[in-house]
Amino acid sequence: MTTEPQARPAPTPSQDALLAAVTAGVRLVELGHPHFTGMPCSPNHPGFRMSLIRRHGDMVRPDGGSAANELIVTGGHVGTHVDALSHVSHDGRLHGGVDAAAAQVGGRFTALGAEHTPALLNRGVLLDVAAVHGVDVLPGGYGVTADDLAAAADRAGVTVGRGDVALIRTGWARHFDDAPTYLGQASGVPGATTGAAEWLAARGVVATGSDTTAYEQIRPGAGHSVLPVHRVLLVDAGSYIIEHLNLEQAAAEGLTAFVFAMAPLRIVGGTGSPIRPFAAVSA
Repeated sequence: MTTEPQARPAPTPSQDALLAAVTAGVRLVELGHPHFTGMPCSPNHPGFRMSLIRRHGDMVRPDGGSAANELIVTGGHVGTHVDALSHVSHDGRLHGGVDAAAAQVGGRFTALGAEHTPALLNRGVLLDVAAVHGVDVLPGGYGVTADDLAAAADRAGVTVGRGDVALIRTGWARHFDDAPTYLGQASGVPGATTGAAEWLAARGVVATGSDTTAYEQIRPGAGHSVLPVHRVLLVDAGSYIIEHLNLEQAAAEGLTAFVFAMAPLRIVGGTGSPIRPFAAVSA
């Protein structure tokens, strides 16, 4: 005697509010760029390369099947990615006073490595600083201030709080397909000042990101010579930094507060990881 499979009853909020919300319908908005050979990359990091090393027909199985696969070579800070707390030190110390030199002996970090960067399913807030200034893209080298972030939060009708992921839109992602402009060696790149970073750290954000190659104000001609915002966030506050975001669709759709999700690779002893972040909103 066989028994017909029984339909699983839909969860109710009293059983699992999160599952009920997902069952009711969720739409995902991409917040990052795809990875491709030749994509813009900070000169401080090895770039992304992908090539097929086996193609269909190179080997055909007795049943006629064939498979293809690729070789991927990349730095941990290429494309949309998250910085681990081991990425930056100050006066020889990582976050929490960890001795950076001792922690990196053996070719990988024994403390604060990328395997400890958490997956996040948190409240995200979009702070559209370009919109605050009435422009599509902030000018190269512009320094995003604490007042800019406060104004962007007021415009969005949100309060940045503990555990949030705060995403700063400068509009610079519009230059992503023009590598020299996007990297901004000549023009500079807009980005957070130390005052802005301290504003976010004081509010207890777990992570913050932007749509540029470095979460910093890069002045024209300066390059990535100093990274003071990385010190404030990674070393002092222990807040994770996300770079190379693409916030254009989220801004166009008027997203302000949403469910933010990302899952970094658990690269043991690494300093960063590629991610595919997205905003989840009601369908």
